[in-house]
Amino acid sequence: MLSLDDVLEAQPRVEAVARRTPMQDSHTFSQMTGAEVHLKLENFQRTGSFKIRGATNRIATLSEVEREAGVVTASAGNHAQGVALAATRAGVDSTIVMPEFAPISKVNATRRYGGRVVLHGVDYSEAQEKAHEIEREENRTYVHAFDDPAVMAGQGTIGLEILDQCPEVETVVVGIGGGGLISGIATAIKAKSPDTRVVGVQAEGASSLADSLQKGEIVELDAVDTIADGIATRRVGEQTFEVIRERVDEVVTVSDEEIAMAVTHLLERSKTLVEGAGGVPLAALLAEAFDYDEGEVIVPALCGGNIDLNVLTTVLMRGLVETGRYLRIRTVLKDRPGALLHLTEILVDHRTNIHAIHHDRTSKDVAMNAAEVEIDLETRGGPHVDDLLADLRDHGYEVEVLV
Repeated sequence: MLSLDDVLEAQPRVEAVARRTPMQDSHTFSQMTGAEVHLKLENFQRTGSFKIRGATNRIATLSEVEREAGVVTASAGNHAQGVALAATRAGVDSTIVMPEFAPISKVNATRRYGGRVVLHGVDYSEAQEKAHEIEREENRTYVHAFDDPAVMAGQGTIGLEILDQCPEVETVVVGIGGGGLISGIATAIKAKSPDTRVVGVQAEGASSLADSLQKGEIVELDAVDTIADGIATRRVGEQTFEVIRERVDEVVTVSDEEIAMAVTHLLERSKTLVEGAGGVPLAALLAEAFDYDEGEVIVPALCGGNIDLNVLTTVLMRGLVETGRYLRIRTVLKDRPGALLHLTEILVDHRTNIHAIHHDRTSKDVAMNAAEVEIDLETRGGPHVDDLLADLRDHGYEVEVLV
């Protein structure tokens, strides 16, 4: 099984390519949670995620014959970029198979780092099958995204940095897809600081590990569905599963709504951009998905910041909806002059910002002398929304909240 020595041996190789990412004390999230929160900003890493660490360490262990034949891998995006850059820096040819619906920003970045990109399949599992075909046909070395001791050891260097930057840490929170990141971090943490707790977090729509731990064997999901595409894997690795069972204290799940809120809070309050997978650890903390004490020193590892701009728009909108900052309502007006004006005057009185109005006289759901109205509003959150809705209803409007 992966050992601390493996992680320590990986450290100088990783440091030659990857950055030592900063640790940020967060007054905002400490105040929100009652814990003492320090953010490990791995989203500031080269290529925008931790994957460069494991890829660098694995490629450094290739034999001369393997280097000449080149490498191949499958990835939803972050591992792709890590392998492409690490291989290019080492003078090794790389082929990267990515799902057809991988974020275009990650596909383009992988190409810029020097990787040959092949788009195949609807998710990571189908891309991986294609990559293994290329491995056999071209005699390349397959660089697994997570189920490889050298890859796990490279990711484990984050654990060494966390302990160096925050020696008093009591709990480290890590997102889980295939399990390579948390396996490496937990190995380093538990060997050097056995009393420090390691909590793993999965998205509810890709909770293969949570299910596997309950059943005592690896469970493969039929499909995954989450905004956290970086951890959207159908199953964890064989080797990572064993490490996690031995060294991770607890595994919890969070919803896409909770992930979206974490991403939104990080951007608005900490001016820090993360992708869905990067926001998962903070989402678990904010949602109290695991128990912690007042003043407990907690380090969420924000593992990546490579979010597609189209996805970011969706995530931020979900975050605004969840925090009551964006509201869509439906009501019915009498179809007569001034009816819409009267409604908007109430909205103006409450200082809401009208984002869009859809006014429909032809809807079959309302009377002939009425019109259906849907309005998108920017608001100031919970109490503001409650006051607005109460006032509208006091004025006789039957209001339905759509989002």
